[in-house]
Amino acid sequence: MLDVGDGQHLYWEVSGNPDGKPAVLLHGGPGSGSYPGQRRWFDPSAYRIIQFDQRGCGRSTPSVSDPVTDLSTNTTHHLIGDIERLRQHLAIDRWLVCGASWGVTLGLAYAERHPERVTEIAFISVTMTRAGDVHWLYHEAGRFFPEEWARFRAGVPEAERDGDLVAAYNRLLNEQPDVATRATAAKNWCDWEDAVVSLEEGWTPNPRYTSSDFRMTFARLCAHYFTHAAWLDNEELLRNADRLAGIPGVLVHGRFDIGGPPDVPWLLARAWPDAELHLVRTGHVGGNEMLEPLIRATDRFATRRR
Repeated sequence: MLDVGDGQHLYWEVSGNPDGKPAVLLHGGPGSGSYPGQRRWFDPSAYRIIQFDQRGCGRSTPSVSDPVTDLSTNTTHHLIGDIERLRQHLAIDRWLVCGASWGVTLGLAYAERHPERVTEIAFISVTMTRAGDVHWLYHEAGRFFPEEWARFRAGVPEAERDGDLVAAYNRLLNEQPDVATRATAAKNWCDWEDAVVSLEEGWTPNPRYTSSDFRMTFARLCAHYFTHAAWLDNEELLRNADRLAGIPGVLVHGRFDIGGPPDVPWLLARAWPDAELHLVRTGHVGGNEMLEPLIRATDRFATRRR
């Protein structure tokens, strides 16, 4: 556990080769927490693999699953600072940055803030968490799932159903004093998240959503971050992509990702000439077709001079 201030303690772990090339993995969500399967994206004989649970989720404390846990010190800028504290704590000079989904937004923001600390970048299911991206996921994507979106929309007070649903859910999850109301909102949020990926090959309901603690953590953090567009200026990540010049990167994205259309990684690849874009015939979750180009990239980067 690493004390990062503000009463926050981050769970972290290291696996692979202690003398290998350092790589930090940034999980999705926000609020999903790290999981062992991500280690398989890296050759453990070649990499020193660093994972951690972002503020308030997974095994980090205090847990956001407790409705009284304050979120005022849980922002993108706090997480960027946490990544730097962990790097310093582990005495790592530079490392490969890898992120999935929300972890891409966080990884981009970190790399653009600290490019001198990044050797390479590997991103899968690319997000930038712009206001328009958030609106697409929680409003426009409902056109693919009208019944499920109608249930999601019905989960907020009637007077707010024609407005910003993310902001309405944020009020239910993070301002509503009634615990039962919060729990219902968290379930509705996670039901919608599951619906958006339900057309993907081999889909089954996400087993993590059966946990009320996970649902509360995930929904609270998603609504909190997305209401504020991750505390990033609109188009900031694209505008500052020139700061990544000279850093080789690989972007892997599903061409049929309903929640995150492929124009997002395409725009990023145009703004960052050192990035290599792979659009594969999958959705957001992907599978082997998505992991194969990612693993080829990490294998290639493993032999690259530091």
